[in-house]
Parts: sequence; structure tokens; C-alpha cells
Amino acid sequence: MKRYIKTLSFLSAGALLAASCSGALDPMRSGDYTEENYQDYPTIIRGFVDRAFTLLPTAYTGNEFIYLDCATDNAVATSSSNSCRRYALGTIQPSDDPFSSWWSRDYNGIAYVNMFLKDDLGISTQYLLDHEQDSLLRRNYQGDAYALRAWFGYDLLRKFGGRSKGGELLGYPIVGVDFDRSNATVGDYPRASFDDCVKSILADCDSAMVYLPYANRSWYAENSTVQGSARWARFDQVSVTALRSLVYLLWASDAFNPSGDVSRWEKAAQYAAEAMRFKLEDDGAHGFSPYNAFYWTDPNSREIFWCSRYSSKSSAIEETVYPSGFMGNGAIGPTQELADAFPMANGYPITDIRSGYNPAKPFEGRDPRFYSTLFYHGSDVLRSNRTGNVMYTFDVSETGADRPGLPGNTLTGYYVKKFVCLDWNGFDLTQQSAPHAVFFIGWRDVCLAFAEAANRAYGPLGNSLGYSAKEALGYLRARTTSDGKTGLGRTSDPYLDECAAGSREDFEKLVRNERRIETCFEGERLYDLVRWAVPMNERNVQVHAFNVSAEGKYSTSAVYTINHVSPYIMVPYHETVRSNAIEQNEGWENWK
Repeated sequence: MKRYIKTLSFLSAGALLAASCSGALDPMRSGDYTEENYQDYPTIIRGFVDRAFTLLPTAYTGNEFIYLDCATDNAVATSSSNSCRRYALGTIQPSDDPFSSWWSRDYNGIAYVNMFLKDDLGISTQYLLDHEQDSLLRRNYQGDAYALRAWFGYDLLRKFGGRSKGGELLGYPIVGVDFDRSNATVGDYPRASFDDCVKSILADCDSAMVYLPYANRSWYAENSTVQGSARWARFDQVSVTALRSLVYLLWASDAFNPSGDVSRWEKAAQYAAEAMRFKLEDDGAHGFSPYNAFYWTDPNSREIFWCSRYSSKSSAIEETVYPSGFMGNGAIGPTQELADAFPMANGYPITDIRSGYNPAKPFEGRDPRFYSTLFYHGSDVLRSNRTGNVMYTFDVSETGADRPGLPGNTLTGYYVKKFVCLDWNGFDLTQQSAPHAVFFIGWRDVCLAFAEAANRAYGPLGNSLGYSAKEALGYLRARTTSDGKTGLGRTSDPYLDECAAGSREDFEKLVRNERRIETCFEGERLYDLVRWAVPMNERNVQVHAFNVSAEGKYSTSAVYTINHVSPYIMVPYHETVRSNAIEQNEGWENWK
């Protein structure tokens, strides 16, 4: 443990967020924190959990989110050296493996919370002078520690879970509170079975539920100093319930459920239904509506179950996604395949003759979500989306400033609108910005989990849990967009009705497409392709760009063909070479 104690002894004041609480106990004596005396300092003990929280990502601009879609058919990274693009092309090397850093990050988080949990150190330490506040704070931190360990475990499992060359379903090495990093490495532990990893995560969720408050809402707070809104961006029982639904959904999916155990789908649906019920009933009594608009620049949105800390002054996302003509880098280009996944305003896919889709006017009459997610040829950037206040118009024609391939432009002719602050303008003397955070679990996520799981367990129309899979999808399709446009199917949705009246297989096709639309640029697409066990010939497809000729005619052209080399994501190379205990996933055995 020596190495980690020394690291923690130099934590900044910013990492020790709880140290500023009123009535906090001061250190018993001055001097450096060491492995011999750190237990005498309540601040440093709380800091284990606080530090674990600070390891979580806080923006969608990294490889873990917006760029990770470039490893799939959703997007193309403009830079040929981008690791996610190299993953898509099957040319990624150990030296540019982005997953390696996330493996280390998750295990560092687990190490911090294990130090807090070992020998009941965290819950046995007095932090505040006020007895009532101190008692609640201890329970809060204990619950957060278990929930964080569950989250880091879930993140490891969805990233690195797979099948060995010998056919065994494997997860990640499980390390407990007695794991000593000074005398061992994670690589000394074999990967546990996928099932055992799930059980470990769920056990941590069970423990977290014992200690956490029901909901981080002011109307549930026993003491507003340490609960309620004071715990925003921390866990509560409701967010852990939502996490349980995501864990069961992963476990139930075809890639990791070889026996087709229906009870896993049932549990995923049950936990998702509990989370949905909280939103509709508890939060519903205080202003939440499933039809209200959701804004990516609002980290206080009622849709959120759990989110990261936020930055209020960053323009990183805008600079990443806008073209060079609008002071951006055009680093990520949405594909024609993603654009085609959005239906028409009547809800029908563009491939259905009833949709009314006109290839000569591809951007007319589309699902309102299309316009709030993508910038395309001829679309305007409107400050705060006010009509008549046009800041920029996209032109991807042969002579246009935003055409594919120009330095600082995308390779596809499309640009990301999702996440951006529409008040930001690189040409403004004083640039406007908006808060940005990562929304780890939200209303949309539990609706999608419920729709997929309930359809498998009960069919599209089964409502034994109080909701049907069809109803859950209907909420999302009808939701007001961030542009303030009424969602499709608010009064009627004949295509949703048709799919729900059909087979479970037909309805699941719709669920999968809805997931693609709703979660694009959040990095979820790759995990979904893995857990759905999508055949390699369906994953390794051409992705296309949108082009406009000098005469104004529209066409598409191939950018490249995806070449995923394995159905699963690779375990970091450095772990497999440190020890023979770590077995690589199928398809990556010869990765050098």
C-alpha cells in the first residue's frame, strides 16, 4: 500500500471536496500525511472517495465518448492517426490503445474506495462535530464507495468483457480490499468469469443501497447540509437502481447470455421500471415530464439520475465539432449511415415507402431529433435557436467552405450539433459558453433499457410492471427536442404501433435503431455492437460521406470500410504481457 498512500498524501484541496463542509474536524496535528498517520486525518480518509469521483470523465470530447463512435459506423475521425479510427480500420497498435488508460483509471478508482472500505475505516471515522450530520455523512460516503466500485466494475465489464480463445466468457480481475498494490499488480490476478463479475457488481449495489439516501432531492433530505441538493452528482438509491438495470441488461444480452436466461431480462426490466416510476411519480410531482425538452448544457436537468461534475467555461466541444469556417476543427464527421438511421417526421424509416422520403430533398420532413443532432448542408446555426439570428450556414458543396476534406473540416459533409452551446461563436469578442457535464445515467437510458429488456421478457405490449416496452419507446420518440420542437408521434405514432403489434424480433430492430439515434456520439454504439453479438459481416461495412456537386446534385461516396478484427474489445496489451494470468479476448491473441 505504500505507493498509494504516498500518492494520496499530496492530494490537492480541490480533490478533497468534502473538507469545506461546515463543522469539519481539523487534522489532529500538522505535517505530511504518511502511511503511518493518515488514519488520524478525517479529511484524507474522506478524500479517498472524493478522489475516486474526480477520476470520472467530465466531458464528451474525449476518446471515451464522441471519438469512440468513430470506432463504429456512426462517425469518422478526421485525423488518420486517431486511435478510434484505427480501431475501426483494424490497424490499432498497443502503443495507441485508448482502452488501456480506462483500464488503469477504473482500477485506480477501485483502489481508492478499497482503502476507504478496508477494516470499516471510512464509516468508523468521525468527520463532523455535529452528531446528526456526521452520522449521515458517514453513511453517504460508505454508500458512495460501494456504488463507485460497482460503477468502475460495470465500466470494466462492458469494455473488456469477452470470450477467450478457449470459449470461456471472461470479465476482469476482481480485486478486494486486501489487494496490496505495493506487492502485486492487477495482472497477477486472472480474469474472473463474466458471471462472477456481474455478481460482484450487484453485491456492491446491494451494499450501497443499505447506506445511501433514497434520492438526492431537497424534499427527501433529512439534513440539507449533507443531503439533498448538497449531494448532486453523487449516488443515491434511485441511481443505483438504474445502474442495476444496466448491469442486468449487459448480462442478459446475446453475447453474454449463451443459455438465453430470460430471468436476466426480467430483472433488467424490473429495475428499469423502478427507476422510471421514480421519475414519473416522485420527480413528476416536482416538475418532471417525459415530454419536456432535454438540454445537454443543463447539468441540473430533472432527466438525470447521476452525472459528473461540470465545467461552465469550456468551449472544447464547440471547437471540436464545428468546421474551420466557424472556428472549429471538424474533428468528427457523422456518417451517412447515421443520418439515414433517423426516420421521417411521421415515424417511418426512410426506407419505407410510406415515409415520404425524397432523396432529392433528404433533409426535409425528418424526425425532429435529426435537426437537433446533426448539422448538414444548408442548415443554420441560430444563436439560442432564435429564428432570424443566423450565425453560420453550412455549405458542403464543391466550392463550399465546409466541404469534406478541407483542413479543419469533416470527411463526411456532416457535423455534430448534439452537445453544443448554440450561443457560442468563435468570432464573438466575448465568447459565450454553457455548462458541460457527462450524464452517466438518465431518463433516456432507463427507458431504452426497459424497452429492450421488457420486449424480451414480456413482449412489446406486456405491461405487468406498469409500463410496456412500446410505452417506454413512445416517451422518447415524442419528447420535445433541445431545439424546442415537438417530438414525433405526440398524438399518434403508426409505425411504433405497427412494430409493437408485430413480433419481438421486429420490435427489437426498432429498439436498436432508437438506441443508435438517442446515444450517438456518447460511445455507446461499440458496446452495443459487442453485447448484441452483431455478426462481423454486419459490423464491417462501408461508411459514406455526403457530397454536393457544383450543379447542386446530391450524392454519397465511400470513406472507408470498417474492419473490426474481433467481436470483442481487447484487454490492454501491457496487462497480458506482464503476467500469464491475464487471458486476452478472442481475436486479439496475436496482437503485437
